[in-house]
Amino acid sequence: MIQTEHALQQVLEWGRSLTGFADEHAVEAVRGGQYILQRIHPSLRDTSARTGRDPQDETLIVAFYRELALLFWLDDCNDLGLIAPEQLAAVEQALGQGVPCALPGFEGCAVLRASLAALAYDRRDYAQLLDDTRCYCAALRAGHAQAAGAERWSYAEYLHNGIDSIAYANVFCCLSLLWGLDMATLRASPAFRQVLRLISAIGRLQNDLHGRDKDRSAGEADNAAILLLQRYPAMPVEEFLNDELAGHTRMLHRVMAEERFPAPWGPLVDAMAAIRAQYYRTSTSRYRSDAAGEGQRPA
Repeated sequence: MIQTEHALQQVLEWGRSLTGFADEHAVEAVRGGQYILQRIHPSLRDTSARTGRDPQDETLIVAFYRELALLFWLDDCNDLGLIAPEQLAAVEQALGQGVPCALPGFEGCAVLRASLAALAYDRRDYAQLLDDTRCYCAALRAGHAQAAGAERWSYAEYLHNGIDSIAYANVFCCLSLLWGLDMATLRASPAFRQVLRLISAIGRLQNDLHGRDKDRSAGEADNAAILLLQRYPAMPVEEFLNDELAGHTRMLHRVMAEERFPAPWGPLVDAMAAIRAQYYRTSTSRYRSDAAGEGQRPA
């Protein structure tokens, strides 16, 4: 696989064309991307005979890392106000439609979308990636707005929105686009759609549980634990959310056991289900949970 520093430099070089892009966005994208690709590498190697897509292809790997970095950057554009609202609106429109941004300072958006369009093994994945990006951006906006507003969502409304704002659909779709994982066909299966929703709900709950203390200290309210405590101050929130997480995980395992999804979907879903222990807790910046990471915040 491509050397970490070489990949990181390529992501950083691309990111410099995005206003507000920080080193952290590239660093965490490469770390997270490596974690995912390492977990599914044997399966990608097996599928390469069918697709001709090498799991160690540097162009494909860097494109995947850049898409992850874009997701981190968009998240912080919403939560940290890295760019002006009118700039963010133009960026979201460009990324969701696959066209150049109407404002200067965001050339990297068009570069990445053009790259992914050219690399797509199945054009349906590229069209779906644009749609998933629109959903992700809308969920980020909605979450930020409700957290700042006077009327709080119910837990059900929050989790419904959080399934989109965790961006797992984007991650999976990008992998499918680059390595020919046939996600466009699989989406027609009710069982696959259920898996996608369950793993996204698991990701949202893991993220919120891991980031609760930092979100609270930073004054962030877009977190399931914080939202529930605001509504029900005496509620044993951590116990409740861990029970929810366990239930979603059991349902996910049942569906995965009943269905035979092609490689590498089994290892990929397992990797994402384990991300809290294998990625969040070892992060050197964004997901760090000790005092040295103070001021950083989960997505």
